[in-house]
Amino acid sequence: MERIRRLILWAWRLVSTPAGTLSLGFLTLGGFIGGVMFWGAFNTALEITNTEKFCTSCHEMKANVYEELTRTIHFSNRSGVRASCPDCHVPHQWTDKIARKMQASKEVWGKIFGTINTRPKFLEKRLELAQHEWARLKANDSLECRNCHSSVAMDLQKQTERAATIHTRYLLSGKATCIDCHKGIAHELPNMQGIDPGWKMPKELEGTSTSGMTPIDDLRRAMMELHASNL
Repeated sequence: MERIRRLILWAWRLVSTPAGTLSLGFLTLGGFIGGVMFWGAFNTALEITNTEKFCTSCHEMKANVYEELTRTIHFSNRSGVRASCPDCHVPHQWTDKIARKMQASKEVWGKIFGTINTRPKFLEKRLELAQHEWARLKANDSLECRNCHSSVAMDLQKQTERAATIHTRYLLSGKATCIDCHKGIAHELPNMQGIDPGWKMPKELEGTSTSGMTPIDDLRRAMMELHASNL
């Protein structure tokens, strides 16, 4: 008890002494204000770099991939919902977004040294750039696609029979992810000679007719098979 009393008295003398009060108060207030200003500036800069205006501020992007985007359904469609550059290339979750920004920082190096500053250079590097992005989306299970396209919200009965069958067998079961089949939906494809485009009919479905069951029946069967494989 005596030790506690001495500790309380020591703390009281520390904060009640004029010099101590001023220094402790200023340090606390200064640290708080500095922290708020830093956090605000950091998030402001983060959001500025996460806009389509920023993405297309360099001619490498605006004159190449952005022009292609404007000719796709992701840019103009009957619903008026537009997917901008960061919607497809930057995750929405904060931690994933920071990791992506750190990865993208190396693109500044390419900008400084003119890696793709001309159309011929861009076309020469196009396949390599596309493969990097395909691999990234494959690794994160097409996270950016799923920000808008949720498999659990798909109405399979409104899809074509072929699409519903493939989505049921491969997407819903986890055997494939969006980017496996949906390459070139926002930008032109590179020279795909020797590259599997992904949207071909799966080998196990080639030469066979699709099931006579409804997509919902296929979905139930696929989910039962998935649960059975996890037992």
